[in-house]
Amino acid sequence: MLHWLAALPLLIWVYLLIARGGFWRVRAHLPRPDATGAPARRVVAVIPARDEADSIGAAVRSLLDQDFAGELRVIVIDDGSSDGTAGAARAGAGPHAARLQVLTGAALPAGWTGKLWAMSQGVQAARALEPDFLLFTDADIQHEPANVRCLVARAEAAGRDLVSSMVRLSTDSFAERCLIPAFVFFFFKLYPPRWIAAPNRRTAGAAGGCVLIRPAALERAGGIAALRAQIIDDCALARAVKDAGGSVWLGLTRDARSIRRYGSFAQIGAMISRTAFNQLNHSYLLLAGTVLGLTCTYLLPPLLLLTGNPVAIALGAAAWVLMTLAYLPMVRFYGLSALWSLALPAVAAFYGAATVHSALQYRLGRGGTWKGRAQDARA
Repeated sequence: MLHWLAALPLLIWVYLLIARGGFWRVRAHLPRPDATGAPARRVVAVIPARDEADSIGAAVRSLLDQDFAGELRVIVIDDGSSDGTAGAARAGAGPHAARLQVLTGAALPAGWTGKLWAMSQGVQAARALEPDFLLFTDADIQHEPANVRCLVARAEAAGRDLVSSMVRLSTDSFAERCLIPAFVFFFFKLYPPRWIAAPNRRTAGAAGGCVLIRPAALERAGGIAALRAQIIDDCALARAVKDAGGSVWLGLTRDARSIRRYGSFAQIGAMISRTAFNQLNHSYLLLAGTVLGLTCTYLLPPLLLLTGNPVAIALGAAAWVLMTLAYLPMVRFYGLSALWSLALPAVAAFYGAATVHSALQYRLGRGGTWKGRAQDARA
């Protein structure tokens, strides 16, 4: 029985490496189209912002400074901020103020999440500008000068209705270096980019910090109103677009980065916990299956090294090697030492604990709080 148990994680990792859409192949998710001759298009960036004065100015400036042959405008929706977010956004526009519109968000209606309500107001305002594309981005995202041009080029080259990039997240703090590369690794394991791009696969996903979408595709998907109660709104949007017959692409980018910092393990844990149980559809059965799967896949290999059984040790070591090799490309993408890839079992344990904490918070009626708003509270 021990030998059969020891073989399980090895079989799991063989499957993940061979048959899970190559989710771990970072280079495959980084192709950058030749954007030198990208067509001139009209793009409107929509930024929902709530208490983002520290970052919104840099985000707005990075968009208005784009090296882009088309027309690019920015709409910021100030969603009840109390820290001067609107003023910081205007200050960030500098000499490009004519291409920035700052809206004061209306009161949040029942049945909507705050972010999606703000986005819907931005989309409504953008209609008057008749954009070829909408760019949904966050108040903490800085875009390199070529980013919008490359997004448009990718959408036009392959006829995509939605193009999304997982931006480069901060790894300045020790906690971030421990946990953030794994966040992207786990996300791509759930949503393999190759499967997302394939029209014959139901898998759909997007990264909310950088989503370029054709307005017509958004309308066919039912608009923002069709997603109004979603917590994981980016993936819900990609699902709706693909279900409506649209073409979706997700990849990695070095042309945009988040300037939001997580200085401690507790802050990252809270970020994971905010949406983890919602991702499991509030199912305690799925929660149990997730914890069991994490244990078998990530924790069992190092534990087998302690059994003293030569066969179990060999199988556990082989599984850990495959795990490390799968994680290594993401660690290198973030410019970290290869030794960090050995820590994935401990990182997975942290994510598992955060997921259980998410379920407990939901059970206690305190789930999904963001910027002072409860987004996923138990009824």
